[in-house]
Amino acid sequence: MRSFEVPDFYHSPIISRVKQRRKSRDPRKQDFQPSVLDFGSVRIVLARHFGFCFGVENAIEIAYKAMQENEGKRIFLLSQMIHNPEVNQDLKDQGIRFLQDTEGRSITPLSELGADDVVLIPAFGTTLELEEKLREIGVDIEQYNTTCPFVEKVWNRAAKLASSDYTIVIHGKPQHEETRATFSHARNAGHAVVVKNMQEAEILSDFITGDRPLSQFWDFFKDRCSNGFDPAKHLKRLGVVNQTTMLASDTQAISDRIRRAVESKEHPEDAFANTRDTLCYATNDNQQATKAALEAQPLDMALVVGGYNSSNTSHLVELCEATAPTFFVKNEQEFSDDGRIKHFDWRASVHQETEDPWPVRAAGAAGTAPTILITSGASCPDATVDRVMHFVLSRYAGLYNVEDVLIKFEQRLADQAAQ
Repeated sequence: MRSFEVPDFYHSPIISRVKQRRKSRDPRKQDFQPSVLDFGSVRIVLARHFGFCFGVENAIEIAYKAMQENEGKRIFLLSQMIHNPEVNQDLKDQGIRFLQDTEGRSITPLSELGADDVVLIPAFGTTLELEEKLREIGVDIEQYNTTCPFVEKVWNRAAKLASSDYTIVIHGKPQHEETRATFSHARNAGHAVVVKNMQEAEILSDFITGDRPLSQFWDFFKDRCSNGFDPAKHLKRLGVVNQTTMLASDTQAISDRIRRAVESKEHPEDAFANTRDTLCYATNDNQQATKAALEAQPLDMALVVGGYNSSNTSHLVELCEATAPTFFVKNEQEFSDDGRIKHFDWRASVHQETEDPWPVRAAGAAGTAPTILITSGASCPDATVDRVMHFVLSRYAGLYNVEDVLIKFEQRLADQAAQ
């Protein structure tokens, strides 16, 4: 896989070193067990995979290339490049302006754009309708299009299904930029409907099986369907794709439920498209790595680092919450010297504050050091995770030297490889 030119200030010497050692020992990513750094008075568990993914690094490289190649020109982003506050603030500090917020509301009117302006398409992609408006202005939308190739893969899958007369069911958050873009591409090729969770998939399944009257369909999916959608016609042949950052298990469960609904009717054998999961590799890897870290040993705390509007990060929080006290933080600034943590409740979309939640010793193992899992979403810089880790270490006295800890970690990897 190709490498990208990402500014050095996004990298972390410690985390980069850990990741590189793991990669050199396991280049095919067959081992999802976490990396454990034993500092004596606290043990830090790092998930095997976290941080910038292929699509994010690609987007950042293109953004910096655009700035270098267009000095003196106005440069705009359609919306947030990725869902990370530090990356987006850095781009703003470099002079890039935003056209929309994350929900598509105008910040800079398109009427202010000219053909000489530079516009970057974010990693989530954008709608065909907005692309056409930009073309009408004369803006080149191809040169600095940072759409993730794994998002484009979903669009291609949807188009292929639509060409075979399947209705596309999109599992995603309706207001998320990626879901809006995928819906735009899907309805351009055929018919589509968006479901955000299993509850809505159950309702859709009831319409498929006839357990709910079709007259109620629009009460649930009025703003979630393609133009001309007719539930009497378009719920007979179905295929499921998803927003690439959803929980893989949720998408699979939704797909299975809709399949059962379709197969319960007297439809042809191919009425449900046998699609493979459309999660991107990084989302899959991060979720599997987080599960492995949660299962590897008892944990006293989990810290998940990333933007509060990051879908893939919130799903990592969801996984961790089932096993350990979990705190969703955007960076080290959410920690106070007196021990308080400001964190985000992703379900209620509210900020909270917890006083001194720092563990003293591992659960069920009196006298042993507390064990804290740290991971992050695919849009979070390693440097941010590094600063979070250093704050965690500052809470504990009598720590081993960092270099000694890393050397011991590397020796353990070598010993395991020799076995």
